[in-house]
Amino acid sequence: MEIQDFINQMLANPLLLVSVLLTLGVILVNGWTDAPNAIATCVVTRCMSARAAIIMAAVFNFLGVYVMTLLSPKVAQTITNMVDFGQNSEEAIIALSAAMFAIVTWATLAFVFGIPTSESHALIAGLTGSAIALHGSFDAVNGSEWVKVLYGIVISVTLGFGLGWLVCKLVTKLFFHVERKRSEPIFKYAQIAGAAYSAFMHGAQDGQKFMGIIILCMFMSQGKAIPQALEPAPWIMVLCALLMGLGTAIGGKKIIKSVGMDMVKLEKYQGFSADLAASSSLLLCSLFSLPVSTTHAKTTAIMGVGAVRNVKAINFGVVKEMCLTWVLTFPGCGLISFLMTKLFMLIF
Repeated sequence: MEIQDFINQMLANPLLLVSVLLTLGVILVNGWTDAPNAIATCVVTRCMSARAAIIMAAVFNFLGVYVMTLLSPKVAQTITNMVDFGQNSEEAIIALSAAMFAIVTWATLAFVFGIPTSESHALIAGLTGSAIALHGSFDAVNGSEWVKVLYGIVISVTLGFGLGWLVCKLVTKLFFHVERKRSEPIFKYAQIAGAAYSAFMHGAQDGQKFMGIIILCMFMSQGKAIPQALEPAPWIMVLCALLMGLGTAIGGKKIIKSVGMDMVKLEKYQGFSADLAASSSLLLCSLFSLPVSTTHAKTTAIMGVGAVRNVKAINFGVVKEMCLTWVLTFPGCGLISFLMTKLFMLIF
């Protein structure tokens, strides 16, 4: 669908307009709570300024969305097939709007406390809670697709930590006899490349998820089933990338501090190791159509890097707060979405 046709469709359908605006709000929130994870290590090790890193993140977010969608749009397909909102287009759009509202609420609370919550899991929890509220049972959930989320959690966390430790250990061995003055410039540019790789994979994962929601809005408003072969229009990719970049510019510094400074004190070679490990984890999960959290992959990679030198280098107080937020995301955001859906159905 061309962008002008989509705009005309929204103007003719107020419910669709509301649901799309709320979805765009969620993408913006993702930019200030999730996207900063991709560039956090690069900023705190002073390889790049925050402004330059944000611009780079916006560019590579778009490239990640575009390239990975051409290679494999399966992450977007998983999101669109995860729950069933039924055949009543009006009720479906209301429920989806309630889910987006719940996600924005949850993410804003996490931002206030400076905790890097997972927007991926908030999105999945919000969609699930809303669909259950609409149908009144768990029959609205597609178990074969939803179980991929659980696989993704285990795989991304394990890979993130394991690859973080392995890459950092390898780098330490290879550069053990190299003077710091000679290695610092190498890792400065290597980390910039690593941050670009992280931003690319963030776009590949999260960009596809949110494109899937916009596609849901488009088809549900017309009472149509989602096609098996998704081919998102380029303007949707550009819109997602721009909003993520804007969100990162608005509130990214607080999350950058939590991830890159408070959890582990990083040097340039460690930042590079964490970027490479986390991004590679995301790439593997994307190729197997697993919707995973950028936050989980990046933070566990940083923990793995910190463990190479000394496990005590990890601030487990910050880690505990993050883990608690991750655990609470599914029931917390899911419950808010469930209640918001019931409320929206009464109001509208």
